[in-house]
Amino acid sequence: MNARAIAARVVQAVLDHGRSLDAALAETPKRDALTQELAYGTIRHALLLDAMAARLLDRPVKDADRDIHALILVGLYQLSYQRIAPHAAVDETVGAVRALGKPWARGLVNAVLRASLRARDTVRAAIETDTALRFSLPAWLLDRVRADWPTHWEAIAQASLQRPPMSLRVNARETAREPYLAKLSEAGIAATPIAETGHGITLATPCAVAMLPGFADGWVSVQDGGAQLAAALLDVPANARVLDAAAAPGGKACHLLERHPDCALVALDVDADRLVRVRENLARLRVSALVLQGDAAHPDTWWDGRHFDRILLDAPCSGSGVIRRHPDIKVHRRASDIVALARQQGQMLDGLWPLLARGGKLLYVTCSILSEENDAVMTAFVARTPDAHAREVVLAAAHARPIGVQVLPGESGMDGFYFALIEKA
Repeated sequence: MNARAIAARVVQAVLDHGRSLDAALAETPKRDALTQELAYGTIRHALLLDAMAARLLDRPVKDADRDIHALILVGLYQLSYQRIAPHAAVDETVGAVRALGKPWARGLVNAVLRASLRARDTVRAAIETDTALRFSLPAWLLDRVRADWPTHWEAIAQASLQRPPMSLRVNARETAREPYLAKLSEAGIAATPIAETGHGITLATPCAVAMLPGFADGWVSVQDGGAQLAAALLDVPANARVLDAAAAPGGKACHLLERHPDCALVALDVDADRLVRVRENLARLRVSALVLQGDAAHPDTWWDGRHFDRILLDAPCSGSGVIRRHPDIKVHRRASDIVALARQQGQMLDGLWPLLARGGKLLYVTCSILSEENDAVMTAFVARTPDAHAREVVLAAAHARPIGVQVLPGESGMDGFYFALIEKA
């Protein structure tokens, strides 16, 4: 099938049917590099491209032809952000109409894309007076970011438009970072260490995992540098009993086991389907954990009564710190979600706290940059929990918050993560 037609169907699934971008791509008959680039790029800039299309179309496309609207967005993305020759982009996109089974739309797609070439600068200039459209962010989210990060909001918004790097975590049980960098160099793969981590590497150019030396043998995993910080911050002592309370897909749990092979780790998640990924990652890395399905907010359904020395709560959140990696967040997330997520985060903290041993520590992590999900949640939790005491989190790459620290997206090449460490008196 035509890559542009497939990308259009993926874009339509995300914009009109609420599908996640990854899930929609996984179901395509052809997921080559071009299809993925077109789908990700179009969704990354979807709000701006949609505003451009609205100015170029005489009237909105009918609901029954939203696949054609999506194809127009794919065409506008190519003309606005790719190095494809304009005539080739137009011709190939018009040609994709037939693959969608609507040959009557050839003239419409051709007219809109050629009009965009004639008026592209004028249209963009008019639309980009709206700051939210300029960064292709929902206005409510941009307002929240500006309020929480008044001196950093523009860099955060710009980072949301960037392609994320491919970062790796070297398995300390198998090798060290420097020898693995040498292996990458021998394989012709350029890479640099992530200074803030002990085991992190960023590739100059993403590649298929099959190309990575020793991937199948568990030498290395794909994981953002920011996510790699959690294992060290949890400060696991020898022979500790550890709970990863929202473990899927298993990256942080596996990292804990690589660093602390003597710990007894329980990997918990509410979603049975996502626990399949946890088991797969454990098997590839040849580490073991007790994998349980259960809700962290309701431990009475799964807890065996034995306390944990350390708890990692990588809480469900808005994902506002990883938008560059998951651009469909900009399309799917709503302002009302934040209140519901903060309530859920508080319930999980309350549910897990009795499971922590006296003197134990809980590391609260989100991939959000919004205060309402981060330091506000932790401030409220500490205030209502007499034996909960916030501890200092020392992280050179992070910004101090009232409780905990925040890594902002794009800084040091990492995604946006919040960390708070709470000790039980």
